[in-house]
Amino acid sequence: MRRLMLLRHAKTESDAPSGEDIDRRLNERGNEDAAEIGLWMAQHDYAADLVLVSTAVRARQTWDIVAPPLSKIMPRAKVAYLPELYLADPADILRAVHGVETRAPGGLLVIGHNPGMHELALGLTASGNATARRALSGNLPTSGLVVIDFDADDWRDISFQRGRLDTFVSPKLLQKSSGS
Repeated sequence: MRRLMLLRHAKTESDAPSGEDIDRRLNERGNEDAAEIGLWMAQHDYAADLVLVSTAVRARQTWDIVAPPLSKIMPRAKVAYLPELYLADPADILRAVHGVETRAPGGLLVIGHNPGMHELALGLTASGNATARRALSGNLPTSGLVVIDFDADDWRDISFQRGRLDTFVSPKLLQKSSGS
């Protein structure tokens, strides 16, 4: 089995001081949301052996905040920063997944951007948690996490309509479920 986790970067400032989109940083809410998702992932044992991160500042900052609580459950996870994940379309993200070493263990976390992440999540998922599938159908919000399982032994076998949606969660959904 292979488990693919897609995490959209956290909420950002509208404009970067440099004026370049790639340099946009997390805002206060983004910092809080990323910390909440990282803690939730650790509490629910959503661990990865490899993390692929877009080189955009907001994606790297999201990983920097999510990583500490996860370090307890994934102390030897390898991290790769990939420029090709910046504003990647679904095919580009899937190409990065297919490029993961065949011998790599079963958990992979990708931190990137919409619309590519949302479109990929929808395209990969053929079955699974019906409530989560309905919630995901509309949007993958900032700090939204999608967990998809595949009956495959090789990352190159991950393909459209072959995955089972295990979980979709976001800070807003967590607040709704806790009644806050």
